[in-house]
Amino acid sequence: MTMQALIEAFPNHIHESLSIAREQVLSIPNKAYSEIMISGLGGSGIGATIVSNWAAGHASLPVIVNKEYRIPAFVGPNTFFIASSYSGNTEETLQAVHEAHKAGATVVCITSGGKLAELAKEHGWGLRTIPGGNPPRACLGYSLTQLVAIFVQQGWLPSNYIGVLENAANRLKESQAQVSQKAQEIAARLNGTLPVIYAETLSEGIAVRFRQQINENAKMLCWHHIVPEMNHNEMVGWADKHPEILVVSLRNPSDFKRNRLRMDIAEGIFKQREAQTLSIESSSEHPVEQALEHIHLGDWVSLHLARLRGADEMEVHVIDFLKGELSKH
Repeated sequence: MTMQALIEAFPNHIHESLSIAREQVLSIPNKAYSEIMISGLGGSGIGATIVSNWAAGHASLPVIVNKEYRIPAFVGPNTFFIASSYSGNTEETLQAVHEAHKAGATVVCITSGGKLAELAKEHGWGLRTIPGGNPPRACLGYSLTQLVAIFVQQGWLPSNYIGVLENAANRLKESQAQVSQKAQEIAARLNGTLPVIYAETLSEGIAVRFRQQINENAKMLCWHHIVPEMNHNEMVGWADKHPEILVVSLRNPSDFKRNRLRMDIAEGIFKQREAQTLSIESSSEHPVEQALEHIHLGDWVSLHLARLRGADEMEVHVIDFLKGELSKH
């Protein structure tokens, strides 16, 4: 499939993944867990960051996102460990899940197959199998939805999150043409600039997703930071004029009032430094709707930006080269 077809299929992926969650019932030990750890990288791991943002106001235990080979020393028999690898062969995730199993953690896997699926079957871990064969970044709808389903099953997210997810996917499907048009306009502004993406702390997942899609699809460097943290360090780095930068502020109606004020004041500072600014605000009230709105728009932006730059949105040769070199050692 083309990247455009995969982006258009994002709402369908959510619906399909919900069906998978209903069909592939997980039998999870009923015990008092002390923490939740989700291990995954790149397109397989961004869903973990987003769900951890959502769970911050609901889960009664900490949610830790691991993007490393190693796991913290506190992981043990009371840890609920989720390994997310689209291919099932991500070496960092395989190492981390091996260590988690060795530590006695309860393990659940989200994958399309590969070594991770083999290990899950061998050890009797919980397993959710999603469709494979596409770039992991284009299949966020599958992995993100599985995480939501698991969190709802365990009571770490409210049960209505499933319905909200379904309704949000329906709205995205109905608004594809308008979203693509808006994305074209944003891409035209981003083309030829150095994008800098800011969002408040509980929206960091969508900022990371936006950055990753610009990196991988449009083949552009950019960076992101969060408010209020960046007000205490990165803001001082804006000492010089930067006409090459376009600051993208991702905003939501639910953003904390003081953070909104901080972003307003910061935008004035960026303009004084001759940077361009662009504020993108979601129109929804629920965190799931807000995130999906930003994610889908950002995916379309990255596609149009790739085409403006004459880049192949599907190729990731440098990642393939890196993996090839790693395999020699």
